[in-house]
Amino acid sequence: MPHSQTSAHRDSLAGVRLARGASPWLLPTVATAAVSLLRARRSGAAKAVAVPATALAAGMLWFFRDPEREIAQGRVISPADGVVQSIMPWKDGRTRVAIFMSPLNVHVNRAPLAGEVTSVEHIPGGFVPAFNKESENNERVVWHFDTELGDIEMIQIAGAVARRIVPYIPQGTKVEQGDRIGLIRFGSRVDIYLPEGVDVAVEVGQKTVAGVTRIDRD
Repeated sequence: MPHSQTSAHRDSLAGVRLARGASPWLLPTVATAAVSLLRARRSGAAKAVAVPATALAAGMLWFFRDPEREIAQGRVISPADGVVQSIMPWKDGRTRVAIFMSPLNVHVNRAPLAGEVTSVEHIPGGFVPAFNKESENNERVVWHFDTELGDIEMIQIAGAVARRIVPYIPQGTKVEQGDRIGLIRFGSRVDIYLPEGVDVAVEVGQKTVAGVTRIDRD
């Protein structure tokens, strides 16, 4: 079944596929770089601004890239690019897999399973580094999906720099596995809770790719 195109509309700049929600950061940065480059030949001050402005614009383009993915087969796939930070059994029998996203990772998150979004809840909080244990109290968005495995909970957690989480879809939306569901600007963390009886296929320290890396084991 083809993946939903609802979340596929993205910003773009110079042929680069960019994440939805990147414009407020990208447009001022790219505009500053473009103006300073145009004026650099006639102005020493503009030339001094042009180099760091252009470097920053290039960095922003890299940070907000949103590449197409060949979605993997499997019951549960990774919702985020990053590194597995921890795998923790939960009191209710579920297993939490925490994925740390650095500023160099793709920041667009994807649906780990096909199903219906039953809840999207924004919870205010702090902004400590996402690798810190206290980050569990950070600004976050809690997702629940009704899937063939039952209720699946996923949490997008903002980090020290990433102070904005941008959900792409509302409650009630039906998603296919691997659909884009939201963006966390810059580095952060994504937690996914596997139901009781579902074995984890990844290890702490393993790199993950959203929509590609399988999280569960047969």
